[in-house]
Parts: sequence; C-alpha cells; structure tokens
Amino acid sequence: MGKVQGIIKGNKAERELNFSGKLYLPEIFKGMWFTFSQMFRKSVTLEYPEVKPVMGPEFRGRPVLVAEEGKERCVACGLCARACPPLAISMQAAEITDDQKERYPERFEIDMLRCIYCGFCEEVCPEEAIVMSPEYDYNFQDRKDAIYGKDKLVVDKELLKPRLDFLEDRRNRNFGKVYDFEESNNIHTLRNRDEVMKHAPHDEEHH
Repeated sequence: MGKVQGIIKGNKAERELNFSGKLYLPEIFKGMWFTFSQMFRKSVTLEYPEVKPVMGPEFRGRPVLVAEEGKERCVACGLCARACPPLAISMQAAEITDDQKERYPERFEIDMLRCIYCGFCEEVCPEEAIVMSPEYDYNFQDRKDAIYGKDKLVVDKELLKPRLDFLEDRRNRNFGKVYDFEESNNIHTLRNRDEVMKHAPHDEEHH
C-alpha cells in the first residue's frame, strides 16, 4: 500500500523517559526555577473588581445614544431595531416641528439582558446616533432594571469622542483619494449635511 499523504506518524519512543527524566529531580528543579523567576516580574493581572481595566476605543461595551447640544442625534428610523439579532432594541417615534430632523424617539429602550454587543446597531445607524460605549461593568437585581430607557442611554458626544474618532478613522479611507466624486453628493446624514452645504454654492432665489 502506498503512503497516505497528509498523515504525520509519531515517534514510538516519544513517551519513553530517558535517564534524566526517570530521575524526575531535574524536571522538578526546572519547574521550581521557572516559578521562582516569575515571582519578581511585574504583575500583569488586575485585582478586579477593585481595580478595573480601562478599555480602548475599539472596545464594544454597552450601546448608548449620542447626544449633541442636549438632544439625541437619533431620528427614529428604526434601522438599529431591525438589525438587532436578539431583538433587544425597541422604540416609539414621534414627530417634531421645530427641528430639521422632523422625528425623534419618544421612547427608546434596550434590554441589556438580550444585548449581545455585536455592534450591528452602530454599523447600520445613518446618523451615528448609537455607538458602543466603553462601559462594561453593571449588574441588575431585577429583570426590569435591565431595560435601559433614554434616561440611561443618552450620553453627551464629548464623553464618547474616543469611540467616535475611532469610527471616523475606520470609514471612508479612500474618500477623496482613490474615488473622484463630489462630497456634497455623498452626504446622507443630518449631522454633517449642514456643515457641507454652508460651503456649497447656493442657487439664486427666483421671485
């Protein structure tokens, strides 16, 4: 029979102890020396929960709503609720007349016991109104306490700046470098449309 390709044959003597191994003492001394050498090295562990690690902007903690000038960015489009795999997000939209976004979430809730921190809500949000925060340490005494409303979800954007900067660095890396297109034609969100249109030429008004 020919040799079967891909099969690695073991050494029959690989489990047999040599003279040094039969004495056991050299191996014991090796283990003790390794343990002794590690005793004086700087500790890399934290005494959690007394000492809590500081997470970087790439960490996906609990999702929160971004607030700008005291108002949430959310326009209640419902994409985050539709994209959420465990159906942890629910909302109720309401109309608003004195704001250009026209709609806002009258009720916005996230069941933190259902949330799997996948970040899909953050990815699909066109307004960058919901992002993953660095918060990870929280517990509940009752299941009702795990349902976070706007009172616990709305966070000022300045506190979320590391995460927002991280997301900005990840998107549109080829913007204006590889693809040639007009920036004003590719603005799809309220949060930056006004800023672009300020510098865009305006048509003369016809009376």
